[in-house]
Amino acid sequence: MEAVCFIVLKFVLSFFRKRMSIQMENAALRHQLKAYKRKDRKPKIKPTDRMFWSLLSQIWSGWKDALYFVKPATVVSWRRKKFREHWTKLCRNGKPGRPSVDRKIICLNRDMSKANPLWGSPHIRDELMKIGIDLAKSTIEKYMVKLKKATFTNMAGVLG
Repeated sequence: MEAVCFIVLKFVLSFFRKRMSIQMENAALRHQLKAYKRKDRKPKIKPTDRMFWSLLSQIWSGWKDALYFVKPATVVSWRRKKFREHWTKLCRNGKPGRPSVDRKIICLNRDMSKANPLWGSPHIRDELMKIGIDLAKSTIEKYMVKLKKATFTNMAGVLG
């Protein structure tokens, strides 16, 4: 008896609701019915289902009341995941990792370290900053020319 009263009450209230809201609920219920009529026992959710419910949740405020085959929190998580994926693609610019250093700057760094063997990476970095080239200390160390360590016999020949 309660079920019949509930259906009659819903029918009477439907006259007072906006037409667009009724059409949205109708579309939502039809979509779920199609999902249940698929051959599987438990309806598998396809990407088109996710897109439909994500869109519906954005344009219709009563979408939670008409949703039966997944939880509303699941639809919200789909939207959040899609939002994260979208911004991840925008931020990447195609290449992951640090931007590459121009070949001319690498050669300039090597020439400076050859010409001034007593300069360390902080000094070279300061000199490059003066001409508008901003590199990290670790990048400068990576491309510096490594000097061979002088042995005692070589030093004795130079000094004496």
